[in-house]
Amino acid sequence: MISSTKGGEGASIGHRQAVTSPSPSRVVPKPLPQSQVKDARGYQIEQLKRRFSPKESILDNATTSLVFKLAPSDPDFPFELAHLECDVRVPASYPRAPPTLRVLNKDVPRGFGINIEKGWDKLVQEKKGATLLALTNALDRNLESFLSEQKTETVKVTIFKDTRHVGASGKEPLSDLAPTAAAVPSAERRYVPEESYSKDDIAAAKARRAQEVRQLEARMGRDPLYHRSSDGIVYTLPIEPKRRSELPVGLQTVRSFQLIVPLLYPLQAIHILLNDVDSQDAEGTEGLFSERAVAQKQMTLMSHINSLAQNLHTLARQAQARTPAATLLEASREEKPAQEENSIDSGGVKDAKSHIKVIPRPPEWGHTDGSDESDEDDSYESDESDDGGVALEEGGTEAPTASSSRPERGTAISFPSVQLHGVELLEVSLLSLSIKCVRCKTINELTHLQPNLEKASSCRKCATPFAVRFRPEPVHAHSVRAGFVDAAGCTVADLLPSTFVPTCGRCSTPTATGFVSVRGETTTNVCRECHARFTFALPEVRFLAYAPGSALAAAGPAGPRRRQEKLGLHAGEPLPDRGACRHYKRSHRWFRFTCCAKVYACDRCHDEGEAHGNEWANRMICGWCSREQNYAVESCQFCGRSVIGRRGNGYWEGGKGTRNRVLMRRGDKRKHRRVGPSEAKKTE
Repeated sequence: MISSTKGGEGASIGHRQAVTSPSPSRVVPKPLPQSQVKDARGYQIEQLKRRFSPKESILDNATTSLVFKLAPSDPDFPFELAHLECDVRVPASYPRAPPTLRVLNKDVPRGFGINIEKGWDKLVQEKKGATLLALTNALDRNLESFLSEQKTETVKVTIFKDTRHVGASGKEPLSDLAPTAAAVPSAERRYVPEESYSKDDIAAAKARRAQEVRQLEARMGRDPLYHRSSDGIVYTLPIEPKRRSELPVGLQTVRSFQLIVPLLYPLQAIHILLNDVDSQDAEGTEGLFSERAVAQKQMTLMSHINSLAQNLHTLARQAQARTPAATLLEASREEKPAQEENSIDSGGVKDAKSHIKVIPRPPEWGHTDGSDESDEDDSYESDESDDGGVALEEGGTEAPTASSSRPERGTAISFPSVQLHGVELLEVSLLSLSIKCVRCKTINELTHLQPNLEKASSCRKCATPFAVRFRPEPVHAHSVRAGFVDAAGCTVADLLPSTFVPTCGRCSTPTATGFVSVRGETTTNVCRECHARFTFALPEVRFLAYAPGSALAAAGPAGPRRRQEKLGLHAGEPLPDRGACRHYKRSHRWFRFTCCAKVYACDRCHDEGEAHGNEWANRMICGWCSREQNYAVESCQFCGRSVIGRRGNGYWEGGKGTRNRVLMRRGDKRKHRRVGPSEAKKTE
């Protein structure tokens, strides 16, 4: 009995193991796109092109070189590295031969660059079969660990000067010899003891920090740019300088900053790091802010933030005054083109481009993703302006810039705080807009606007024709602009629910059917190819009008403009006799008829004042508040009061009731009104 029981238990355990462990034959492999199966090398190179827009070149042995800039995606990245300049080299025999990486950053020591390159090779060995895009994403995730490793020792070449030929005896005079580094005594470092605080001071500091942090989160927590680190020390906050135009060129693109609040604040001073700007341009300003924070410890965190937004231009000016080297460098940059021009004129050669004028553009127009920027430091010596200027010939038109693939014309649509998770590209396939008529300022709706196709319509109020065309651009991690809208006869007012087509970030497959989304909505779905989950959200939508405007022709002759009636009405005040006329005593409204766009109290008043018959009135003016609105049957949509006397008692109002005395019920008092006794008996 015991042996049989054990055998039964063993059989049941084996049965459970067989059920829980899946059979290898039932494992479904991950689906691959057909283009990747045919040409894996070309498919993966195309993935990197769409994601990073690299500079492609062909080296020896048909090796493809892709140079691009990889910005760390970790918001808590501890190193001051704006981007990693990568040179990924793909052999002709890839994927049999592994790809290699070369770090091109000049500000990164070569020892740390070797660590990153070794880390890339390690990822290639560990993730066999992974795509180039997957390896690049893995490099982004492990970049902090690679830089945290001990620096690889490199060989430093030192040039020694041969001085044996100096002097008759083969030795230099002692008076001419400079003291060597070994002879110079090293300065003794003074010991600075760390500050110590009592328990009461620490408790008071923690209480004040908690209170001011709660105030900071309550006021700034709803902003799309707000972010708080997991340890509660670093806060990413938006900033809008009061005088942005007075900031240096290097700081005019700042949109947010990082506020570092130590755990022992205010015993320890706070610091800031400006985002979206070069670290060399922001170091002086950040240092001055730290000095002011130490001197004014009585100010709260919100007071420091408001003071920074108000006085950022002052701090930047003081920082420039403290760094004379930067001032001399800028002066030399300004003098160099002038010297070259004088040298050309002195030689008798006339400048071939003296007729070209450089017009500075707004700073937000010159914002690029940095993929096409030149790595040379002397780019301001070229003929075009370095800060995004546009060269115009006298009497000419705008010259196309190299940084933009499409002409900057019309109205640009951008999503500044777009959130893309698992989405490589986001495109607009069907655009719906609210547009404003340039003549009467009426809001119209224009839906299902297809890319690069002109759509014409007319204003619903004044019938002014207009035309709209949409030129799309893909939205990705380094570009938030969705395209341009060319409009004639109208202006863009707002974005309506539109159709978006996301491209999967794992397999680079665009979605077959788009998703309808609008401002403030978050859309989540899965890819139909690799079943990866993706999410995109549009917290904010902005419209920026570019000069010279639309490239569309005029939508058509609008004709002579009708003279607008001067009714002398004031919103909130009642109409004369509350809108009633001698024909309808209980009608408290006026009507605007579509046939002539004029206002009359009723249809009979219209026929008496005009030579044509009346047409249906689709707008009315309330007799209680004098506000014009769309036609409503019973009440005003602004003040809510009834416009038909007593609400619900209008017998023939809105088509209710009948005027045929034969069909009226016998007890209806209107059946025998104004009818003699003999005629009343006949009707019965």
